[in-house]
Amino acid sequence: MRAECYEANTQRVEAQAALRSVEEEVRRLSEERPLLASETSTLTKRLGEIEQQKAAALQTLSAVEERNLEGERTVARLATEIDELAARQNGIAEQVTSSRVRAGELSQRRAALVEALRASQASRIQLDAELEAAKRELAESQEQINRSREQIEGAQETLSRLSAENAELAEKNETLRSERQQLRSTLDECAVEARRLRADLEKVETELHTCQMKLQEVRVRIEDLTSRIAEELSVDLAAQYEGYQPDEEEDWPAIEAEIEELRRKIDRLGHVNLDAIQEQEELEQRLSFLTGQSDDLRKSERQLQTLIEKLNAECEQRFLATFEAVQKHFAALFKKLFGGGKAQITLMDPSDVLECGIEITARPPGKEPQSISLLSGGEKTMTAIALLMAVFRSRPAPFVLLDEVDAALDEANNIRFNHVIQEFVNLSQFIIISHSKRSMSIADVLYGITMQEAGVSKRVSVRFEEEQPPTSAVA
Repeated sequence: MRAECYEANTQRVEAQAALRSVEEEVRRLSEERPLLASETSTLTKRLGEIEQQKAAALQTLSAVEERNLEGERTVARLATEIDELAARQNGIAEQVTSSRVRAGELSQRRAALVEALRASQASRIQLDAELEAAKRELAESQEQINRSREQIEGAQETLSRLSAENAELAEKNETLRSERQQLRSTLDECAVEARRLRADLEKVETELHTCQMKLQEVRVRIEDLTSRIAEELSVDLAAQYEGYQPDEEEDWPAIEAEIEELRRKIDRLGHVNLDAIQEQEELEQRLSFLTGQSDDLRKSERQLQTLIEKLNAECEQRFLATFEAVQKHFAALFKKLFGGGKAQITLMDPSDVLECGIEITARPPGKEPQSISLLSGGEKTMTAIALLMAVFRSRPAPFVLLDEVDAALDEANNIRFNHVIQEFVNLSQFIIISHSKRSMSIADVLYGITMQEAGVSKRVSVRFEEEQPPTSAVA
């Protein structure tokens, strides 16, 4: 115990030294934290200013591009007007040529057309007037072309100036982008350094917490040892060894051997259980209670076993009665659906009625008896319909839903199926989903879904007026 106390004191001193070192490191990091925060704030502010400058440059560039586009539209409009004027000039030239040709023709016919001289002169005068008008219009067109050329030259100069401004702004934008990239790099480096410092701080805090935990464990251990000695030996260590100073000449190995011998003697004495009699009484009461519970459970088990046997006998009796009724109806419906033949259902193990399987044997007309698994698709469908209807006839249901059960049936079998359905409409209401016209012909109400417009479904219903109330429906 002295050695442990000495070791605990040593660990406490080491822990205190480590704690002081950690506190010094924490203080240093706390002093550096405002510096880092100030640098981060400055960089953030600088980055905001750069973003504002970038936004202003982008706005200026957008205005320049808009002016450039306006100039290009003006150039395109003037070019269109020039083309229109050129087309009009060509038309006027064609008119002038036509007028000259007409004047030549009039000159050639002048001698032969004396009576039409006045009309020819009037036409010539009119043509001269048209020619003068065409010349004036040509001159105006030429003047307008010259003005358009001047406007085009001005637009080209404006376009060149705008292109130069655009190039200058693009260069300025590139410079701003490089500065922003450099600032981002600097900011990333600062962020990495901040993360590294934060990681170092967390590491130091973790070490500090570990040291505190070890120190707390040592304190708890000392308190535990002190309390155990006080309880077991009635010795107050704090009072006994308040001013204790270890003697260097004392034989500690002999003292430890004596302590070990005393511990072995105490262990050989063992513990005396003073509550053994009371515990025995409680155990006897517990045993009596559990014995009564066990007897009640055995009695309940026998009652349940008797009830199970009674229920099994009742279930077996009802199952056999239902089985015989279904077998009789199945044979009759099979003959009606197939127009002959023979079918039966048999128990695979009559000694275990409730657990055994049921085997279905069918012999359509002209075939040997065989299992239902060896029949064709249509024969399997007809046999299944006969068995289903036999169950319904033994215990009718309020309504029956059949989903395309006649899909595998041919024309003749479909007619027989419809006859069987009509026999059952007095017992149950039938809802049949089918694409067969034969099945639809026996229905009282038809419901269909159509898509007159793409993606829009619509319900269509048809009710057949009959004297009897509706008994079946086909969808």
